[in-house]
Amino acid sequence: MIPTMILFGLVFGRWWWLALAAAAVGWPALLVMAGGMPVGVGLLAASGFAVADTAVGVLVHQGVLWAIRKLRRSRGTRSGV
Repeated sequence: MIPTMILFGLVFGRWWWLALAAAAVGWPALLVMAGGMPVGVGLLAASGFAVADTAVGVLVHQGVLWAIRKLRRSRGTRSGV
């Protein structure tokens, strides 16, 4: 579960709000449909863990985007001199 949701966050980290919402709803739904977990209070915990794991991937994705933008800006100002 953890690597799957981190990868999900990495891939869809550009649309972080959609990725977190999909993790909160999609992972528990997948667990119930696959028969891995009955409907109950445990699904709330599963949803929380799915969002937390996805958030890690999203943060890495957003961090890479931030670093690339910063690098492009610094290169752009140097080439203009």
